[in-house]
Amino acid sequence: MSGVRAIALAMTLAACSGCTRKVAPADAGAAPSPVAGLTSAQASQVLARVGTRTITVGDFVAALEHMDSFDRIRYQAPERRKELLEEMIDVALLADEARSKGYDKDPEVEQETREILRDAVLKQVRAEAPKPSEIAEAEVRAYYEAHRGDFRDPERRRVSAVVLRNEAAANAALAEARAGSASDWGALVRSRSIDSSAAAGGPPELAGDLGFVSPPGDPRGVNARVPEEVRAAVYEISEVGGVLPRVVAAAGKFYVVRLQSKTPPHDRSLDDAARMIRVKLAQEKMHAREEEFVAGLEKQYPVTIDESALRDVKTEPAEAGK
Repeated sequence: MSGVRAIALAMTLAACSGCTRKVAPADAGAAPSPVAGLTSAQASQVLARVGTRTITVGDFVAALEHMDSFDRIRYQAPERRKELLEEMIDVALLADEARSKGYDKDPEVEQETREILRDAVLKQVRAEAPKPSEIAEAEVRAYYEAHRGDFRDPERRRVSAVVLRNEAAANAALAEARAGSASDWGALVRSRSIDSSAAAGGPPELAGDLGFVSPPGDPRGVNARVPEEVRAAVYEISEVGGVLPRVVAAAGKFYVVRLQSKTPPHDRSLDDAARMIRVKLAQEKMHAREEEFVAGLEKQYPVTIDESALRDVKTEPAEAGK
């Protein structure tokens, strides 16, 4: 972050290192809003004066309130609370110095400030949206019935492989794999495979494990360690523990493919899916509320765009020295 941007954040919200809350010190004479059950008198109590500004108990408690629980615990000790207050004082001093130098008029600072204020407004809008637990049971059930296919988990197969650099070596390993037993598989993988995990410890029958995949074409079953050719090949194997009777070429390597295990397709019940559905519907309602709020602002403050000027904006970087 640039120095100007850091000062912009400091000017706008008082921040403490290691916490997510950024709070601006109250202007002198401003009536603080009630915070965390404090009375107006309690919230107005001045903890520190910074020039013509004050930092009140309300400001301080608001900073703590907006931290996550882990960060808040750090400030239980009196000496740590003083550290937080000193950090807020430093921010107030830097903010006043920045204003005196005109940094608050810098376009980058102004944009940063607008973004912070935007987030503050949207946070309030989101707070007014229903929580997952507030979504009606009938709405959850209706979504489940309309999207039953989304709650059918496909068959999943666990892939194991000997990975080699050339086809001749792979064919030799294939012949050995088909002639040996399941207990011989681990020794074969560890002696032949070039895969980085081949030498790892663990049960011999799990040697060469590449993880699970679902049938080809199912986006939920993609596995970065398993090339698509290998993914398709493991679904040609009929029995668990079986080895594909051919070598599979993929990504410049050659694979001897074994079906480690498989789990059958499974339909999740409404009870299994309810939590996920509630979260999804709550997110949709939150986004809809944001869009509705912004649309209302656009009606209140009409927006016009000069399309021709936008097309003429130059986005290429200027040549060096110009």
